[in-house]
Parts: sequence; C-alpha cells; structure tokens
Amino acid sequence: MELSCKSEYAILALLEMAAHYESGEPLQIRQIAAQQNIPDRYLEQLLATLRRGGIVKSQRGSKGGYLLTREPRKIIVFEILECLEGLEARAGEENVNSKSIDSSVIEEIWQEASRAANSVLQKYTLKDLCEKRDSLRQLDIMYYI
Repeated sequence: MELSCKSEYAILALLEMAAHYESGEPLQIRQIAAQQNIPDRYLEQLLATLRRGGIVKSQRGSKGGYLLTREPRKIIVFEILECLEGLEARAGEENVNSKSIDSSVIEEIWQEASRAANSVLQKYTLKDLCEKRDSLRQLDIMYYI
C-alpha cells in the first residue's frame, strides 16, 4: 500500500490547519500552500473534497479561509483517506465462481492486508500526527545543539 500524492498533500494541509486550530482563525489556501509547499490549484481541489466530506469548512470574506470542522483529536486518519480515496471495503464475494483458486488466494491475502492497514489508520488522529511531528522536531533541534 502506498500513500498517494493527493492524500499526502491533504494530510499536510490538515496538519497545518491543526497547528492553528486553537486560534480559531481560518487559513487561506495561499498560506497553507506556502507553508507546506503544495501547488495552490491542487490544494484548492483537495480542500473542496475535504469540505464535501465534512472534515473542513470554508469561511467567506476578507478574513476567510478554511478551518477544521472538529478538534484534531476527533479527526481520524482513516476518515481523511476514506474521504479522498474511497477506502471502503470491497465486496470480496463477487464472482467467486469465475475466479481461479490462485486469484482467490491473492484476493484473500490482499483483503487481509487491507484490513490490517485500515486498522492502523483508524488508531491515529490528526492530533496524534501533530504530536509525532512535534516530537521529531524536538529531536531534530536537539541534534543540532
């Protein structure tokens, strides 16, 4: 399983919004794009998808921008990826008779791996990612002292 560029950019944008969540101030696309090195137009599309998925909300006006709809501790990584990639479980019993035994074995293993990955993604929240990022930054600072 590989993280798509779309998901990586979206999570980076959400991490930026999570870092500013307490202020209650919306972040503009250009601010997020500049901080996380994401193309503006692409970020605009990602945020529209996340808005439709109920993860972010937009605020209009001169002080407008995007905000998280909930606290970072209440936004699960799986939910983000599901919104972007559609990670819902595929029906594993379609055309069982038309598959070869080899294909069935591969499909079964792939489904098991997918369930394991989804289980891990359901354990982590946006806040957890922020905390991991912050602890790595601390280690990086300590390394240079």
